[in-house]
Amino acid sequence: MDKFVITGGAALRGEIPTNGSKNSALPALAAGLLTDEAVTLHRVPRVRDIRTMERLLVDIGTTVDVEGETVRLRTERILSPEAPYELVKTMRASSLVLGPLVARSGRARVSLPGGCAIGARPINLHIFGLEQLGATINQAHGYIEAVAPDGLRGAVVHFDRITVTGTEDLMMAAVLARGETVLRNAAREPEVVDLADLLIKMGANIEGAGTSTIRIQGVERLHGAEHTIIADRIEAGTFLVAGAITGGDLTVTRCNPEHVGALVSKLQQCGVEVTQPDATSLRVRGTGRLRSVDMTTEEYPGFATDLQAQYMALMTQAEGIAIIVETIFENRFMHAQELARMGANIRLDGKQAIVAGPHALTGAGVIASDLRASASLVLGALVAKGETVIDRVYHIDRGYEKIETKLAGVGAKIRRVV
Repeated sequence: MDKFVITGGAALRGEIPTNGSKNSALPALAAGLLTDEAVTLHRVPRVRDIRTMERLLVDIGTTVDVEGETVRLRTERILSPEAPYELVKTMRASSLVLGPLVARSGRARVSLPGGCAIGARPINLHIFGLEQLGATINQAHGYIEAVAPDGLRGAVVHFDRITVTGTEDLMMAAVLARGETVLRNAAREPEVVDLADLLIKMGANIEGAGTSTIRIQGVERLHGAEHTIIADRIEAGTFLVAGAITGGDLTVTRCNPEHVGALVSKLQQCGVEVTQPDATSLRVRGTGRLRSVDMTTEEYPGFATDLQAQYMALMTQAEGIAIIVETIFENRFMHAQELARMGANIRLDGKQAIVAGPHALTGAGVIASDLRASASLVLGALVAKGETVIDRVYHIDRGYEKIETKLAGVGAKIRRVV
């Protein structure tokens, strides 16, 4: 099992590029199931979750050709409308094939998803929405079975809580449903907008993506398309925090500054200098002492839950008390105890973490519990005195492509060992 060995103390300097968004590429890959024509996706990151989704699509009947960051998909026929547990047990995004399979073939059998152990990610919102569209759902033996032999029909679906994957799944199901579908309390994340852009290129009729109400007029069929995935805002945000926590001078390139606006605002409040050299870059410079600033995670355009762990690492080096409130997932503070092993002063109280700083971190053996927690441990290790060994880095490989190579390129003392 691979590990990262990191020696802290180096300020990061230079340029570091952002890859395409994993969380945008996954639903885009699933959208390829909606047509029998070719769908070509550019800027697809080569991370573990993407490879898992590609293997799933091949099992379903998709021809998948990969050349660098370009993936060409073609699903002439659905051979097996199933996502087996053995294949998708490590990836919660497997539920994204549910809607497309029911819409295209009238049936689907999808394992309840796995992924990070950060709390409940109920699929009941997907199920409720598909039932509103006319599917019959049965749940047994760890699988969701959905059938709609006469096709799906448009409906008004109101989500009880905002769900990104639920919004994406229902949007893909609705594009081939008869009549109009209205999704209310829909997610507004950039990844939802990116998926809508792809579906529109494929011939779908969608209005309102990026707002809380999305309207979809069903069409009889979709055609092939070519699309470039948006930049990964979570990777970009992680690198911005890396520059800030090390007191470096780091320019994050190939990103969309608007998508990380909430993080940039917090960094500036903390005393970090953040500028925008051009339309697709952000430069972060440490200017001395960091100030503690409270933060609450929210749905987009608020502060992303996927950047909470990284922000907590930053607050261990800030002067004062920072209260971090997690409102999206109820079990997303598992990184706190590992940061405490490195010397951080963190107290947990229900949905909030109280971080007192600055506390000098020291190298230690730590274990990554989930994708973003592992990123926070890397950030802590970058400023820790001595050597840190991070175990189970397969978690970070799920969402970051060659992060150790990128960080080493801007001065980090990091290496991967087996």
